[in-house]
Amino acid sequence: MTAREAVRRLKSKDVSPHELIDAALSRIAKVEPSVNALPTLCEDRARDFAANLSGNPDQPGWLAGLPVAIKDMNEVGGVRTTYGSPIYADHVPEKSDITVTAMEALGATVLAKSNTPEFAAGANTFNEVFGKTRNPWNTALTCGGSSGGSAVALATGEVWLAGGSDLGGSLRTPAAFCSVVGYRPSPGRVRRANVNPFDTMGVNGPMARNVGDVGLLLDNMAGEDMADPISLPVPDVPYQASAESARPPKRIAFTRDFGFLPVAAEIKEIVAGAASRLEELGAEVVETHPDLKDGPEIFQTVRAAAYAAGMAELIEQHRDLIKPEIIWNAEKGLALSPEEIARATVARGALYQRTVSFFDDFDLLVAPMTQVSPFDVDIRYVTEIEGTGLETYIDWIALPSIVTLTACPALSLPCGFTGDGLPVGLQLIAPPRRDADLLSMAAAVEQLFGLADQVPIDPR
Repeated sequence: MTAREAVRRLKSKDVSPHELIDAALSRIAKVEPSVNALPTLCEDRARDFAANLSGNPDQPGWLAGLPVAIKDMNEVGGVRTTYGSPIYADHVPEKSDITVTAMEALGATVLAKSNTPEFAAGANTFNEVFGKTRNPWNTALTCGGSSGGSAVALATGEVWLAGGSDLGGSLRTPAAFCSVVGYRPSPGRVRRANVNPFDTMGVNGPMARNVGDVGLLLDNMAGEDMADPISLPVPDVPYQASAESARPPKRIAFTRDFGFLPVAAEIKEIVAGAASRLEELGAEVVETHPDLKDGPEIFQTVRAAAYAAGMAELIEQHRDLIKPEIIWNAEKGLALSPEEIARATVARGALYQRTVSFFDDFDLLVAPMTQVSPFDVDIRYVTEIEGTGLETYIDWIALPSIVTLTACPALSLPCGFTGDGLPVGLQLIAPPRRDADLLSMAAAVEQLFGLADQVPIDPR
């Protein structure tokens, strides 16, 4: 059932949190050997939490004890939290971070930690602690990342809702690869703890099997916190209400590749076909895009500077335990000059202003979610697309990465399948802070495509 239906039944006492915990654990036991999505369970903690559940059932984000999965980048008090790193293989934090604390205050019952790449770096979910997470559409393939465990847990019916994070597409890419919905909120929409509290690149956000359930989890996650200086207040109208209103956009911009990015030909074709269908909503669809051509260079610079700030000391202490991609990224940041960082910061500001001006004429921007289809799980990252060589481990996720720079809310929605039967995602992008509008428009598009909840459930 949907998360919203499960919460309705919990509120009416038709089912209990313990019964849903039992159902989730049964499902997890059945599918985990095939996919490795939820390597850490906390059954006793979940049952204790459910037994002592208290709060306000009338709050929009109230989950009434619904079991959820939390990415292994978020600290959960008393539960093994590894960040996918052997350095923290036995780390058990005393208390939860502010994202999890806020979720639990609204009745989310943490049942499991979902797998992630080491320190969430890269878009293929594997690490030296728990190994590889596999795509349920084809278990020989990657599920994407870095919120890969969360996406797989949803696609296989292990949980109803899952949390994740997104810097360069980490909620959106695995959602596209697994045919679920991944939502990157506007920066500040979901409170979070961060090494740089003023950062607008990395966000926490919701994942679910449909847009309405994403709205429910966003209601659960959203809100202000003094510890997060950019956190935003909850809206007057709940996000799930916006998602259920299904308001079609009137004027849509569509791009196949933002005019310069390599994208697999089959994905371009499928996404173009999906975009043309949007006219059935009564919308005008125009093939155009904002100018984001300097986005990859800006993103690489800003990301590298952040890695230098957050990882340099750890690399100095534990270099032999950290994967080479992270070391490269941090050392790239340490080698940047002040002028390079300053130029990237100014250039991002100009990119943002161009994007805001672009949305003066459009309600929605749609684009491919990924540049490739799911690939061999044993390949660390893509090095070539349509004959174009890629230099770094994040070049193949340049498309979602440049959208991150815009500070726009963005959502990955299933829109079709390749000839091999692999899912393809459509990225829906709204103006900055228009999260409610995006959910409403996404719900209308979801109804048009009719692909909600069409997931394998049993891994193939």
